[in-house]
Amino acid sequence: MSDRSERDGRPSPIDVHVGSRIRLRRTLLGMSQEKLGDALGLTFQQVQKYERGVNRVGASRLFDISRVLDVPISFFFDDMPEGMDATPMSGPRGRSHGFAETQEPFGVGLDDHMTKRETLELVRAYYRIAEPTVRKRMFDLIKSLAPSDTFPSE
Repeated sequence: MSDRSERDGRPSPIDVHVGSRIRLRRTLLGMSQEKLGDALGLTFQQVQKYERGVNRVGASRLFDISRVLDVPISFFFDDMPEGMDATPMSGPRGRSHGFAETQEPFGVGLDDHMTKRETLELVRAYYRIAEPTVRKRMFDLIKSLAPSDTFPSE
């Protein structure tokens, strides 16, 4: 049996989380569901179902998605809600611990600001600045307007 709550028909919280991470990265790249679907040989409706957690993403599909979105597979499991990663794995023996080594998450230090529409639009606009020196000057300007303790020393 799967983690999916089959009694009530709701998607697994892990599937929902993975889907939200797919949506986050796709949106950060300014990529449409249709464009991602085309790259994967899927319809945008299938991408939509993955992003909502309605359809579970298989291992080979997740591998393909990670390549298209240019992130490690671990990115999709980073920032799991408290307690979700502590639940026992499903399986015939109900193991509660896997064999994977602890890794530093891809999104270490990211907070809810990274999922806000304003942040996504700002990042897209920033990368549309074609001239690298102008882009660097904009970066320096924005940093200068923020409190100095916000940024780590470079």
